[in-house]
Amino acid sequence: MMLEVNSLAFSYGNGLVFENVSFSLKKGEVMCILGPNGAGKSTLIKCIAGILKPSTGSVRILGEDTTSLGAKGIARHIGYVPQQNEVVFPFTVLDFVVMGRAPHLSMFASPRAEDMELARESLAVVGLSDLAERPVASLSGGQSQMVLIARALVQQPSLLLLDEPTSHLDFGNQVLVLETVQRLASLGMSIVMNTHMPDHAFLVGSRAAALEGGRLVALGEVETVVTGKMMSSVYGVKVAVREIEDMKRKVCLPLRGK
Repeated sequence: MMLEVNSLAFSYGNGLVFENVSFSLKKGEVMCILGPNGAGKSTLIKCIAGILKPSTGSVRILGEDTTSLGAKGIARHIGYVPQQNEVVFPFTVLDFVVMGRAPHLSMFASPRAEDMELARESLAVVGLSDLAERPVASLSGGQSQMVLIARALVQQPSLLLLDEPTSHLDFGNQVLVLETVQRLASLGMSIVMNTHMPDHAFLVGSRAAALEGGRLVALGEVETVVTGKMMSSVYGVKVAVREIEDMKRKVCLPLRGK
């Protein structure tokens, strides 16, 4: 099993964020974590990534408990892509991406030729080879998101964690990110992705989970989790799930109340 999350809980002081969250993920699967703002989706991702320490429970990657790996060991197994990353210094895209090789380098070591080549390969995977020498600060929102994914890929992780990868992106760039997720999964990458859009689970997900009020209220195949009844309950609005026959897929849409 690529990822095993067992009875995970997290609290800020006395404030419980989530509890008793368990799921597993195989190689090449995409898990879409759904839920409203404040449900704990981003906090869950950070706990899996080792950025935050869970109150209880465990995370295992390829059978090994992440607490035994240390920060550098976790970074060799898990790539984490945050919602936003503000670059202050005038790095080029290639220099920014190669920073993802840090877990594989000794302290104060400079990137080697092979590290630079891996960075170029990662940029090619996300379709940004032609932007390698551009300043990161000059990129569009969609390009910046792809560069963050490339920086995570250069770590050569087994698992990729994406925290709201399509937030703040226009429709076209959302599609580009989702297509990249599909392509990475087809190459054997395991991916956990938070999203505000339940419809994204139909587009890229192998499995889905729904968080509500700090609890995991649904887990399983996408079609068993993303239903009108479940999504209406989770998001507090009327939701319909419909089959589009000519596209041979389902869609999840909010309904206007009267």
